[in-house]
Amino acid sequence: MSEPFAVVEVIRAKRDNYVLSNEQIDWVIDAYVRGVVAEEQMSALAMAIFLNGMNDAEIVRWTDAMIRSGERMDFSALDRPTVDKHSTGGVGDKITLPLVPVVAACGAAVPQLSGRGLGHTGGTLDKLESIPGWRAGLTTQEMCQVLQTVGGVICAAGPGLAPADKKLYALRDVTATVESIPLIASSIMSKKIAEGAGGLVLDVKTGSGAFMPDPLQARKLAETMVRIGTDSGVRTRALITAMDVPLGLMVGNALEVQESVDVLAGGGPVDIIELTITLAREMLDLAGITDIDPADTLCDGTAMDVWNRMISAQGGDPKAPLPVAKYSHQVLSSAAGVLTRLDALQVGVAAWRLGAGRARKEDPVSAGAGIQIHAKPGDEVAAGVRLLTLHTDDESRFEGALAALAGATAIGPVGSRVTRLPLVIEKIN
Repeated sequence: MSEPFAVVEVIRAKRDNYVLSNEQIDWVIDAYVRGVVAEEQMSALAMAIFLNGMNDAEIVRWTDAMIRSGERMDFSALDRPTVDKHSTGGVGDKITLPLVPVVAACGAAVPQLSGRGLGHTGGTLDKLESIPGWRAGLTTQEMCQVLQTVGGVICAAGPGLAPADKKLYALRDVTATVESIPLIASSIMSKKIAEGAGGLVLDVKTGSGAFMPDPLQARKLAETMVRIGTDSGVRTRALITAMDVPLGLMVGNALEVQESVDVLAGGGPVDIIELTITLAREMLDLAGITDIDPADTLCDGTAMDVWNRMISAQGGDPKAPLPVAKYSHQVLSSAAGVLTRLDALQVGVAAWRLGAGRARKEDPVSAGAGIQIHAKPGDEVAAGVRLLTLHTDDESRFEGALAALAGATAIGPVGSRVTRLPLVIEKIN
């Protein structure tokens, strides 16, 4: 059977900054999945998109074509509204862990398909796999069963969900075309729309530890994704939130699980509680549930009940001790004063070098590795007190982690003014 287009024509059109037609987009995505469009040809097209961009109509159609490359999940049989959340990722961003049980405890169903960490940003599945017995891989039937009985599920996406995105994502990673708003937005939204939830809240991070450190670029990405979601019939809104400083006081897989459990038990760091409840309120509003305050679920234990049932339903033991790293090293304050800087990116890279993250998708991660934070910017510290505790299973990793932390902290005199981004910077409907 002859093909309706020659791929070189599609590449040339975008190279010369023309708008691709719906038919060209539909064909090129389908042909790429079928193997008719070769990897080097899609690389050339991705670079042309990276350099010349896409208009709104092209981005929406590109996203839709990637959704149609696979299956679309259907939760219409559930007896409650579905709503989901996606974060663009950061350092210490464990919000999904307490958020899913909080929202589920309020009566919504949360089908959270999550991923693994790469580089300095942690992955939700890696964190949960530090719980003995817990498994990420569920069939669609198992996922629906957990959603119906528990109200929330966190698991890996199956191979049938937006397969075009899986192929293109791997290609972008090795062709320097990752940082393209049309390609980022369509990648995220194709998976999230195919996931089938009725509402979606996007947590778009900005600051040194974020994928989009420039607030203007973060806003542009958020607006693009909200537009794609809305045009696809999914109620969508976005919050732009701070990632100039790590979230919470723990960075690393088992460490972040423990901090999440602390939050569900009614404790935990203020910023984790605030962002969890803020996102929960947005999700519940999209789901049409406005008569319950999600903060109450942390006080009355209902969110913790959902967490325990959710972990158990996926084979995990919520009462089992979490892994602890073999070795630790303390980073001490060099002077008395006010901590004025704690750079999120540098802390994330240090945790990665300790074994908490991976450089390639196939690399293993250490469950116990990571960093404990003892002071945040604005806190007064004495000379010689602990600022950070590094944890690893391999002592030789301390050297690289400490090198990554060079200049990550700064201490000013008492009374120093600390400039930080507000936790929630902007909301985009």
